[in-house]
Amino acid sequence: MPAPKLSRLPKIDPLPISPTTSIVDLVDRCLLSYNAGRLREACQLFARKILEPDVTVGVSITGALTPAGLATSALIPLIEAGFIDWIVSTGANLYHDTHYGIGLAMHQGSPGVDDVELRAEGVVRIYDIFFDYDVLLKTDAFYREVICQPEFQQEMGTAEFHWKAGRYVLERERALGLSRRSLLAVAHTHGVPIYTSSPGDSSIGMNVAATELAGNELRINPSRDVNETAAIVWDAKRGGGKSAVFILGGGSPKNFVLQTEPQIQEVLGLDESGHDYFIQMTDARPDTGGLSGATPNEAVSWGKIDPEALPDTVVCYLDSTVGLPVLAAYALATHAPRTPRRLYDRRDALIDELRRAYLEDSQRR
Repeated sequence: MPAPKLSRLPKIDPLPISPTTSIVDLVDRCLLSYNAGRLREACQLFARKILEPDVTVGVSITGALTPAGLATSALIPLIEAGFIDWIVSTGANLYHDTHYGIGLAMHQGSPGVDDVELRAEGVVRIYDIFFDYDVLLKTDAFYREVICQPEFQQEMGTAEFHWKAGRYVLERERALGLSRRSLLAVAHTHGVPIYTSSPGDSSIGMNVAATELAGNELRINPSRDVNETAAIVWDAKRGGGKSAVFILGGGSPKNFVLQTEPQIQEVLGLDESGHDYFIQMTDARPDTGGLSGATPNEAVSWGKIDPEALPDTVVCYLDSTVGLPVLAAYALATHAPRTPRRLYDRRDALIDELRRAYLEDSQRR
């Protein structure tokens, strides 16, 4: 990047923080440098460009965000505002999200407590989040009951599985007099597909495996997920629209949301140039392999990011449990709600269009 002229750069002239400082003023006028500056850039990019009507927004979720309540506080409001169109999550986040939807409690604790003592008392710890071991058993029982229902006795992708399961979580919420507690339930209501890149790597997958031993016929087809997510991005771009990815953490969901473009370009051989917008909140580093292939510049070499879109990419090297609430509050304060795309309802049509484009291109070659 060439060095800009100093006279063209804004001065560091922060607003003094007061009891009346709004989230918008805090972000725009106080978060000026270092990773605070990157968080400001991410908030502004999300609200000013990514939330334009022609942009399809995919979010990946890694790390124990739902146990910490970030689905209820941040992700659910973003979905309700039409700011998230599709999601790739770890199965663990969806499993722990279910606790809230079926009326089970999570508690604030301390990371300095004796874990041997907690084990003896039947308390499970996720850093400073505490809950009763019975929460796991009750959630396991809920999922085993759900996945043995007739509608689950077939092969399906994870989006279909989560949409069907979300209906049961929603029904339990209503029976308990709860609302807006579960990401699965809200995504079901708003037609937001949720994918899990490693469906066996969570307690949900463990319960699916257990019921298979007893003859349950549910089978998860990961190929369906690969094609559906690629079809979502292909649909977003082929009509002249844009695609944005908002990556919380790293892991398999990070790669899965990004590999949509290599699937389109490298594997299917279709003409595409990469995602248009990229925000990542992470504490990983590229030199240790933790961000391999996933920094914006590196992702360009894979075809994941459009080279011309590099100015519209931001990596915040900070804890997403800090960055996500700030970005959500800023976006909700500065941008009007969007019409939900309800991509879940269009999955079959999107796959059909991707298949048609792939087969036509194959015949030309």
